[in-house]
Amino acid sequence: MFKEFVSMRVVVQRSKEAKVTVDGEITGSITKGFVVLVGVTHEDQEKDAAFLAEKVANLRVFEDENGKMNLSLLDVGGEVLSVSQFTLYGDCRKGRRPNFMGAARPEHANEIYESFNSILREKGVKVETGVFGAMMDVQLTNDGPVTLIIDSI
Repeated sequence: MFKEFVSMRVVVQRSKEAKVTVDGEITGSITKGFVVLVGVTHEDQEKDAAFLAEKVANLRVFEDENGKMNLSLLDVGGEVLSVSQFTLYGDCRKGRRPNFMGAARPEHANEIYESFNSILREKGVKVETGVFGAMMDVQLTNDGPVTLIIDSI
């Protein structure tokens, strides 16, 4: 059975470098770290943002001296390029055009998205962002590639 959209979701891509551009202007860029696509649902709260920020900061997916994925973003001094992404809640089960009813309204989504970014910054992570609600061009060099999907519940 298909699980309805009931939790905040992030897609984490380990990257060597990344940037986001809006209207030809770079609004955020990072070197080694994560590109994090952030999706928010109607019921998400600050506790969901806190849970995911903790996961992202401490996720051990960077190689140690033995080549094992054993180090976190905090361990390697990595950065985050955070991009709000309502399309993570595109329901494609029926028809050919996704239904985005699972995504939070912009005012709620932005509040939770900003909370997620603030909590990462409080943990000492450099966070760069796109522009909430804007059409953005995101470029990255995926490192590995390593891509993970993490839900808050």
